[in-house]
Amino acid sequence: MNDSRADAVTHYMAWSKLHSHARFNLAVSGVGDYPLAELPVQIEDLEIGGTGPYGYKPLMERLAAKAAVPEECVVYTLGASMANFIALTALVRRGDDVLVERPTYDPILTILDHIGANVRRFERRSEKGFRLGLGELERGITSKTRLVVLCNLHNPSGALTEDSTLRQVGEMAAEVGARVLVDEVYLETLFDQPWRSSFHLGSNFVATSSLTKAYGLSGIRCGWILAQPELAQRMWQIIDFTYAGPVHPAERLAVIALDNLGRIRDRSRTLLETNRALVNDFLGGCAELACEPSRFGTTVFPRLKTGRAGEFVAMLREQFETSVVPGEFFEQPQHFRMGFCGTTETVCGGLERLGAALHVFCGRPR
Repeated sequence: MNDSRADAVTHYMAWSKLHSHARFNLAVSGVGDYPLAELPVQIEDLEIGGTGPYGYKPLMERLAAKAAVPEECVVYTLGASMANFIALTALVRRGDDVLVERPTYDPILTILDHIGANVRRFERRSEKGFRLGLGELERGITSKTRLVVLCNLHNPSGALTEDSTLRQVGEMAAEVGARVLVDEVYLETLFDQPWRSSFHLGSNFVATSSLTKAYGLSGIRCGWILAQPELAQRMWQIIDFTYAGPVHPAERLAVIALDNLGRIRDRSRTLLETNRALVNDFLGGCAELACEPSRFGTTVFPRLKTGRAGEFVAMLREQFETSVVPGEFFEQPQHFRMGFCGTTETVCGGLERLGAALHVFCGRPR
């Protein structure tokens, strides 16, 4: 394989897999892998075969209970990325107008381009902490809009959109006969706040999520879509002609993980609370960056006040052994995304080097 991947369909994913690694990796956005040894798993718990035609029954029951929805509203997928692909493929036809926030997660735009959608944008403003502005969104919706696409928590900033605001989004979309797709994968990190999926806010809402980002369970690829039964059936049919069926040992591991989610959640909560405090302390004393303190999620999205952020990100990795995600992948070249969900030692070391790099970069003659 050509490691440059210049012809990659999604440049962000190619970069993250091939070029994001560093001694101090602050480019990650999901909690590190949960150790299998800490789950009550025995070899006899796993079987190669045994899945149902449309989902393993015990897993479907648990996902439905977790989301407080009927089973017929749940579509099990191989992670949130596949959930977004299946959902968008079911919701959008070639030539449909789709309204997408900016900045957003690059693969969403790639999927829509693959489908042939007519993508229109509305802005989340940096100076407003990337909070969802109803005025911005309302100006973007037209009679041709078929779908509105959001991330909550917002990727890359981690900003939370409250239910009251999302409900108004749904009402605006319903007025023109549009649906709302909400990627909720980072919402799982609201460990201590009672919340319900946006799916419950109206019949035109569709939600995607997974156990990956918040719980360190990327390897079992447990994702899901919440949709009205007729739409969910269409999504299962799309799965029929893509990967046809899930990996049954992963389904069984997902059941065990969901049955023990309390202990997994506690580990993630402790890690993120510790690291969030470190990041907020750093941001509070950093004059070179503009960024609101983190309240939720696993990432922040600071803006470099002086100099070219792309040059700084490259210098940070090459000279200070620390990686962050260039803002160009989110159409915000003066920003970069920084994750704080690795080990506390990694976050401490990365922040120390980030501060040193900023001193060198912003202190040099321009």
